[in-house]
Amino acid sequence: MLTTEELNTNSANDLAEELDEAEGSVIDFKKVKKQSVSGAISYFLRTLVLQAVGLTAVIVLSTFFKPADFAVYGIVAAIIGLLTFLSDVGLAAALVQKKAPPTKIDLQTAFFVQQILSWFIVIIGLVVIYFGWLAEKTGPVGNWILLASVISFPLITLKTMPSILLERKLEFSKLVVPQILEQLVYNGILITLAWRGMGAIAFAWAIIARTLIGVLAMSLIQPWPIGLHFDREAFNQLFHYGFKFQLNDLLARIKDQLFYLILGGWLPLNQFGYIQWAKQWSMYPYNLTVQNVMAITFPTFSRLQHHKAKLARAIEISLFFISLAIFPILIGMSLFIYPLTQVFPVYHKWQPAVFSFIFFSLSVGWAALSTPLTNTLNAIGKINKSLRLMIMWTGLTWTLTPLAIWFLGYNGVALAAFIIGFSSLLVFYYVKQEVSVHIWDQVWRQLSASAMMALVGLVGWHYWSRSWHWLILGISLTAVVYLLALALLAGKKVLFELKNLRQ
Repeated sequence: MLTTEELNTNSANDLAEELDEAEGSVIDFKKVKKQSVSGAISYFLRTLVLQAVGLTAVIVLSTFFKPADFAVYGIVAAIIGLLTFLSDVGLAAALVQKKAPPTKIDLQTAFFVQQILSWFIVIIGLVVIYFGWLAEKTGPVGNWILLASVISFPLITLKTMPSILLERKLEFSKLVVPQILEQLVYNGILITLAWRGMGAIAFAWAIIARTLIGVLAMSLIQPWPIGLHFDREAFNQLFHYGFKFQLNDLLARIKDQLFYLILGGWLPLNQFGYIQWAKQWSMYPYNLTVQNVMAITFPTFSRLQHHKAKLARAIEISLFFISLAIFPILIGMSLFIYPLTQVFPVYHKWQPAVFSFIFFSLSVGWAALSTPLTNTLNAIGKINKSLRLMIMWTGLTWTLTPLAIWFLGYNGVALAAFIIGFSSLLVFYYVKQEVSVHIWDQVWRQLSASAMMALVGLVGWHYWSRSWHWLILGISLTAVVYLLALALLAGKKVLFELKNLRQ
C-alpha cells in the first residue's frame, strides 16, 4: 500500500495521465461504445454467476431457515440501509459524474470524509447494541449481525476510491472480479453455516468474510494514492452536486429501509419474514439485468450528457435489452411460484408468501424501466427532477402501503408496491423533456411476447402443480412460447440491435 508522499505523488501523476488520456476533451464515441458494451457483457456474465450462486443460496436457506430467520436479517438489513446513507454525502457519485478527472486531493478528501462518517456509524451501532433496542425484537442474534455490519463500514471505504477510478475509465471488467469473490465467499459461508444449523447468526460471519475479501481484491486490482487529507475547496465542489444526489438517496432510504424497519417492528416476526423472503426472491431478475446496466450507464451517460443524439440511442438500447430479458423472467416467476411450493414439500411453509411474491415481481417490471431512466436524469445533472420523483414515491409508499395493510394484512405491502409502480409514467415524461428517446418502441414487442407467454401459462396452470415433471413441462412450454412470439414480433429488431452493438 502506498504511504510515502513521494510515492503518492508519482502514483497520482500516473493516474492523472491515464484519466486524461481516457477522458480527453474530444470524446471517442467508438471507444466509449466498445468499453460500455464489453463492460455490459462482463457485468452480465458476472451477475449470471452471482445470481446462480445467490439463487442456490436462497433455495438452500429457504430449506434450513425459518421465516423468523429471514425476518431478523431483514430488520438488521433495513437498519444498515439507513446507516449507509451516513457513510457518504454524495461524494462518490460526484467523483464519477465530475467532468474533469479527479485529482489526488479530490480522492483523499473524499476518503477522509468517508472515514469520519464510517466511524460515526460504528458508534451508532454500538449504542443500539448497548441499550438492547434491537435485541428486544430479534434477540441477541440481531445484535451480532448488526455488529458485523457496522464494523465493516470503515473497511468498505477502502474500496470506494478504486471503484470510482475504474468506473471513470469504464474498465468494468476489472470491477467484476472483487464482486464475484465477495459473493462466492459470502454465500459459501452462509450456506455452510446454515447447513450446520447455526441459524441467522450465519449472516454475521458471512458479512465479515465478504468485506475482507472485497477490500483485499479491490486494493490489488486498482491501487490509488491512499491518504487522509481535507481540502475545503475540493470538498465544496464535490458536495455541490453530491448533496442533491445524497438527498435523493435519503428519500430512497426513507421510502424503503426506514419503512421496512418500521414494518419489521410492527408486524409479527413470521409475517415480516414472508415479506422479506418474497421481496428478496423477486429482486433476482432486477439484480441480473437492471443493476448490471445501471453500473455501466451512469458513467457512460455522464460522458455523453452533452451529446443528446448519442445519449438517446444509448438509453434506447439499454431499455430494449433490459425488457428483453426481465419481462419473461418476471412472468415466469409469477406463474410458477405456487406450483413450486406445491411440488416440493420442503417449501410448503412459504405458501403464505406467494401472493406477496407475485405482486413484488410484477412491480419489479415497472422498476426495470423507471430506474435506468431516473439514473439517466442523475447522470446528465438533472438531479432536481429525480428528487421530485423520489419525493412522490416516498409519499405514496408511506400513505398507500398502510392502507393496503389495513385491508389485506401483510400482503398489502406487495400490492401497494405494484400500484405505486404505475406512477413511473412520470419518469418517462421527465426524460423525454431532456432527450428525444422513443421508449414504447423499445418495449412493446417484449411486453406482447410476455403476455402470450402468460396466457399459455395460465391456461395450463392447474397442471403445473401435479408433479415436478409437469412443472418442468410448463416452464419449458412457456419459454418456447415467449421465444417464438419474440421471433415473430421482434426478430429483425433483435438482430439489428445486436449487429449495432458489434459495430
